[in-house]
Amino acid sequence: MIKAGDKVRFLNAIGGGVVKSVINKTMVSVEDYDGFETPTLISELVVIDDTVSMDTDRRSARIKVAEKKEEPVAKKELPKAEPKYVSGKDTPVCFLAFVPQDEINPVEGEMKVYLVNDSNNFVLYNYSHLKDKMYRSVESGKMNPNSKRYLESFSRFDLNELPYFQFQMIFFREESPKLESPVVKSLHLNPVKFYRQGSYEKTKYFTQNSIIISLLEPDMETEVAKLTESEMIKIVFEKEEPKVELKRNVSPDLVEIDLHIHELLEDTRGITNHEMLEIQMGRFRNELETAIANGTRRIVFIHGIGNGTLKQELRQELTTKYKKYYFQDASFKEYGYGATMVILKNA
Repeated sequence: MIKAGDKVRFLNAIGGGVVKSVINKTMVSVEDYDGFETPTLISELVVIDDTVSMDTDRRSARIKVAEKKEEPVAKKELPKAEPKYVSGKDTPVCFLAFVPQDEINPVEGEMKVYLVNDSNNFVLYNYSHLKDKMYRSVESGKMNPNSKRYLESFSRFDLNELPYFQFQMIFFREESPKLESPVVKSLHLNPVKFYRQGSYEKTKYFTQNSIIISLLEPDMETEVAKLTESEMIKIVFEKEEPKVELKRNVSPDLVEIDLHIHELLEDTRGITNHEMLEIQMGRFRNELETAIANGTRRIVFIHGIGNGTLKQELRQELTTKYKKYYFQDASFKEYGYGATMVILKNA
């Protein structure tokens, strides 16, 4: 009877893996050498008996000692993972995945980062960080089709100051009617994303809920190139002055305001840090007064951690100008250490 944890070998294919779970009486989920889980019929598997292998090794060792042969023992090489192909997946598909090791409180445990190749292409990749105008390579190599690769891990403290993630990738197949263009991708994530339970989703790639980000979405430069001249003129005209956008989640009991500057302004070029702080504090005052006037019970201001300047300014104003209202750290589960809740009206 096959059970979870058994080491198995495929009868009708090369390779094997470990049984992760029993799906039903006829099928189990097997994790192969590349880390992918695949539903497999029990009739197509054979269990590898480690005990038999160990006994055989012991007998062989005793025979060698008796014969007093002093030949060097050859190192065992791990079986090379064979490329795995899936019909209809010839177009490159690649994701960056953040997988928390603590599903109940994701930011408290280790956050593992993976590169997922969900296509029939091989991938040559270089993964690096951009920080202080310097690219620092973290991991590079070649990935098999339909596989995933561990890149690195972050702690809760790292999440608040993530670098820009940089990817250089070349996709290719052993035989193909065309050559794929090289991909260069840069992305930066708002730390608040990791503190929100809604950011994590169930996927076929991992047993845990994780954050999955496509690395092959169209770049902004490509989209701009598709615009007509009249559309371009319209966009330029609209961007002549910074446009403030209100990001809010409203309910009768709770108003949520994100004060991160990139959530308030489309373009921060030419704006000093002091001016940014004034814009954020202006939004804070306007939203607080509106919530008070509307009889809202609670309002949450998401300010992030950073160097703590915005948080200090916000709480100083609450202490001096809004003494009648109680404030506290917002839910750690929802916002981490980066938000303040103001109680405006008791239930």
